[in-house]
Amino acid sequence: MVFLPQEIIARKRDGHALTGDEIAAFIGGFANGTVSHAQAAAFAMAVYFNDMDSAERVALTLAMRDSGTVLDWSDLDGPTADKHSTGGVGDNVSLMLAPILAAIGIYVPMISGRGLGHTGGTLDKFDAIPGYQTSPDNALFRHVVKSVGCAIIGQTADLAPADKLLYAIRDVTATVESIPLIVASILSKKLAAGLGALMLDVKTGSGAFMPTLAKSRDLANSLVDVANGAGLNTGALITDMNEPLASAAGNGLEVRNAVDFLTGRHQDARLKEVTLAFCTSLAEMSGVANARQQVQTALASGKAAAHFGKMVAALGGPADFVEHTDRYLVPAAIVRDVFATGQGTIAGIDTRGVGMAVVALGGGRATPSDPIDYTVGFDRLAGLGAKVDGKTPIARIHARDAASGADAEARLRAAYRLGDSAPTHHLIVEAIAPTRKA
Repeated sequence: MVFLPQEIIARKRDGHALTGDEIAAFIGGFANGTVSHAQAAAFAMAVYFNDMDSAERVALTLAMRDSGTVLDWSDLDGPTADKHSTGGVGDNVSLMLAPILAAIGIYVPMISGRGLGHTGGTLDKFDAIPGYQTSPDNALFRHVVKSVGCAIIGQTADLAPADKLLYAIRDVTATVESIPLIVASILSKKLAAGLGALMLDVKTGSGAFMPTLAKSRDLANSLVDVANGAGLNTGALITDMNEPLASAAGNGLEVRNAVDFLTGRHQDARLKEVTLAFCTSLAEMSGVANARQQVQTALASGKAAAHFGKMVAALGGPADFVEHTDRYLVPAAIVRDVFATGQGTIAGIDTRGVGMAVVALGGGRATPSDPIDYTVGFDRLAGLGAKVDGKTPIARIHARDAASGADAEARLRAAYRLGDSAPTHHLIVEAIAPTRKA
C-alpha cells in the first residue's frame, strides 16, 4: 500500500493510536525528505493535542533513533552508561559523573546538548575550555572513549538526525512542551549512543522546565517507561531545583567548580549528594560490586580528576588543565560581591530568575545564534536558609561590562526573597527504578 503522510496526520488528528509501521514510515519519510516540514509540523501539533500511548511513544523513539547511525560499543571490555538531565541552574553533574564512572571501569560515551532558555548546557561549559572539541568525528570520539573511558561531546550530524529536524519545527510551532515529543527527542539520542544503562535526572521546582512535582513525575515515568520499552535499562531520580544545585552558575565558572569538586578543593554539599547518587545508581545497574564505596574512592583518590584531565587533553584541550585551571579560564572584566536588599534568612529563590540573570550577562542565548561569553555568571551563590546582611553577600557577580552587570545584579536580587526561615525541600524527591525485564 502506498504511504500517504496526510493519512497518518489525519488519524492522529482524529485521536487514533498509530501503529509502529505508520510511525516508522512517517519519521523515515521526514528524515529522507519525502515528508514535508509542513506535514511534520501538522503531525507534531496532532500529537501535542491528542498525546500518544506507551506503544506509540516507544515506536516514535525507535523511529527517530533509526533515522541515523546507532553506535556499537561491543568491542569495549566493560559496560557503558550515561545520564541525562532535563535542565537546571548550576547543574554541572555530568562533568564529574563521567570521569568518576570511567575511574571504576564504566565507559561513558556522553552525547550532550547546549543551553536552552534559562538552563545551562553541558557543551557550552566545555566550550569554555580552550581547544576542547565538542564536535569530533566518530573516529576520535570512539578513540577517546576507549582510551580514556569517557568522552563528552555534542550530537553528531548522523546521530538521530530526525530529532534535530523535528525539534527545529517544534521550536517554532509551540509544540516543545508535548511529553511524547520530549521523550522521543531525549531518548532517541541516548538509544543511538548504544548505551547499556541510563539514569535520568528530572528536575522539579522553580528552576525546572516542569515546575510542579506532578508534571515532573509524569515526565520521569514516561521517560523510564519508554526507555525500558525500547530495550535500554533506565531509571530516574526526581531532584529539587528550588535553588541552584552548585554554588556557581555560568559556563567557565561551573567548569572551575567541577575541577574544584574533582580535586577536593571545594565540594558543594547538594551537588555532591546528587552526583554520588547518580554515579552509584549507574554503577549498580552496570553490575559493579560495592558501588557506593567504589564511587567515593574514585573521587577521593584523585582517579576521577585524572580521567577528567585525560579526556580534556584527548579532545584537544590543555594537557595541564586540571593542574592550572586558572591559567586557561580567563576571568571576567568585572568581579564583585552582590548584596541583598536588607538582611535576614534566604527564604525563597526564583531559580529560573537566577538562570535568566546569567543569560542577561551574556552567559546564555536569547536567540539560537547569540554568541556566549564563557567568563560571566555568578559564584559563591548563597542557598536557602543562609543568613545574609550588608557584610555577607548572596553571590559574587562576574560581568563583562557595567551595564550588563547592573542589569544582572538587579535580576539576582529580585530572585532572592528574605524572611525569618526557609522551607525544607528534599534534594532527591523520588526514585523510579528500571522496569526492563532481563
